[in-house]
Amino acid sequence: MRLQRRGKKGRPFYHIVIADGRAPRDGRFIEKIGTYNPIPNPAEIVLNFEKALDWLQRGAQPTDTVRNILSFKGVMYKHHLIKGLKKGALTEAEVEVKFQAWLKEKEAKIEAKRSGLAEKSRAEKKAAFEAETKVKEAREAELAKRRADAIEAQVKEAQVADETTEEEASTEEEMLTKEAVAEKVEDSSVKEEEKEAEVKEEKAEVKEEKAEDEAKVEEKKAEVKDEAEEKKEDKEEKKEEKKEAEVKEEKAKVEAEEKDADEKKKDKE
Repeated sequence: MRLQRRGKKGRPFYHIVIADGRAPRDGRFIEKIGTYNPIPNPAEIVLNFEKALDWLQRGAQPTDTVRNILSFKGVMYKHHLIKGLKKGALTEAEVEVKFQAWLKEKEAKIEAKRSGLAEKSRAEKKAAFEAETKVKEAREAELAKRRADAIEAQVKEAQVADETTEEEASTEEEMLTKEAVAEKVEDSSVKEEEKEAEVKEEKAEVKEEKAEDEAKVEEKKAEVKDEAEEKKEDKEEKKEEKKEAEVKEEKAKVEAEEKDADEKKKDKE
C-alpha cells in the first residue's frame, strides 16, 4: 500500500494504491483505494475504509506515509480491534463501541484543529491590520509634523517679510516727503509755464479763427461765381437744344412736303 504521485510541479496530488512491491512507484498497480491532497491545511484524504481494512487483513504492508494516513482515518485502529476480536479478547459490540468512541474523539480533535487554524488566521489578519494601522498612524503623524514645520517656517518668513516691508515703508515715506516737496516746486513752475502756454494757445486760436473766417468768405465768393457760370452754361445749352429742335422740325417738314409731292406725282401717273 503506497502513494502514487499525480498533479503538477509544485502542486502534488497522490493516489493511494495497492501495488506489487517490485513495481516502480508510479507504475502499474492492482487497485486504487483513495486519494491524498497535502496542499490544504488540514490535508484532504478520501479513502475507501472497507477496502483498506480488507487489504490490511490480507497482509498488505503500508509505507510510512500510508500508515499515517490509515491511522488518521482509523483503519489501523479498527485492524487492531479486529485482531483482539479474533483472539477472543473483545466482542463485536465492544469493538464497535470503542471504534465509535475513537471516531468521535478524532472528529473533535479535527474540528478543534480547524477552529484553531481559523482562529489563528483571524488573529494573524487582526495583527496584520493592527500593524498596518500603526504604520498608517506613524505616517500620518510624520506628515502632520512636516506640515506643522512647514507652517511654522511660513509664519517666520511672513514675520521677516513684514519687518522688511515696514522698513521699506518708512524709507518710502521719507522719499515721498522729499519727492512731494520737489513736486510742489515743479508744480509751481509748471503752472506758470502752462499759463504762458495757454495765453499763446489762445492767441494762436484767435489767429486761426480769423484765417478760417477769411477762408469761408473766399469760399462763398468762389461758390457764387461757380453758380453764375453754371447758370450761363445751362442757358447756352438750352438755346443750343432749342436751335437743334427747330432745325429738326424744319427738316421733318421738308421731308414731309417732299413725300407729299412724290405721292401726288404717283397719283397723277
